[in-house]
Amino acid sequence: MTSRHISLKDLAKELNVSISTVSRALRDHPDISSEVKEKVKQLALSKNYTPNPLAMGLLKQETRMIGVIVPDLVTHFYASIISGIEQVANEMGYFILLASSNESVEKEKQAIENLLKARVEGFIICQTQETQSTEHFEALIERSIPLVFFDRICLSDRVPTVTVDNKAAAQKITQHFYQQGYRRIAFISGPDQLNITKERMAGYLEGLKQSGLPEDPELIEHCNLSFESAKQAMARLLDTANPPDAVFGINDTVAFAAMQKIKERGLKIPDNVGLVGFTDDFHAMVVDPPLTSITHPTYAIGQEAARLFFQSKDNKQYSTPVVLQTQLIIRKSSQKTCHGDHDDAETAW
Repeated sequence: MTSRHISLKDLAKELNVSISTVSRALRDHPDISSEVKEKVKQLALSKNYTPNPLAMGLLKQETRMIGVIVPDLVTHFYASIISGIEQVANEMGYFILLASSNESVEKEKQAIENLLKARVEGFIICQTQETQSTEHFEALIERSIPLVFFDRICLSDRVPTVTVDNKAAAQKITQHFYQQGYRRIAFISGPDQLNITKERMAGYLEGLKQSGLPEDPELIEHCNLSFESAKQAMARLLDTANPPDAVFGINDTVAFAAMQKIKERGLKIPDNVGLVGFTDDFHAMVVDPPLTSITHPTYAIGQEAARLFFQSKDNKQYSTPVVLQTQLIIRKSSQKTCHGDHDDAETAW
């Protein structure tokens, strides 16, 4: 038989006093006599009473809970960011309620509704790849519910955001390829509406320009960020009359899919096709060859998102967007000019 959580009401009923008397006794309120305080505390101890933070929060109109919504709960990228959020939240006496949108805008909307019913005080969100309309976010803003976006963002003129310098990172990737001797550099992009797509596309094009390489529409393919969609995009690139000798994937999942398709075609990485990803997933180090990738300061992203949340909550003011820097971790998948003992080296740029 499951034991029920002992409430203030249960203690009050047994002692034949009011709930407020029990509550004040447990808080050592000066209006309560020492004798009553002792009785209340002894009973609470014998019944293993512990305060219900949700009930206490409702009394104060403050539940000390933050709703965190991410596209998935599996990848290290989001897990590390969540850890950063949780660390700052715990320092502030808050805890987080997690929800996964599974890249579905309908699930994203439902998660917001469910977390509001759980009385979260606000949200920290990475939007889905499907999200185009911002009405469900604007409804939160209109109700003055604190909201922070990270990585995939929108409404950045009204909502605090945390991102990395996607444009500079993508430009660095393109120039790295050029320095390694690659000249037909392709980009497998994501959904057009995402800020990460726009910013990384801009960096890719700027990198081509800085390297003196022409823009070629045949070298740009789109996918929906799924493994299969990315494989199909890579196949289309390889089927062109003049296929690429290097490929930049908008994230590591896309790059892993491209790697599989390249190998299926009997081509060698990095000799026939160089490959670079973005996010530096754990698997980047264990695939063959190890994948060159942009590494995010994921834990710091989470910390900054949580700090912005509390600033927004306390000041009710818009905060300047936070943009963090990245590193290009160079591994074998893009080291065309490296030979011998240096093939397995890992360097940061």
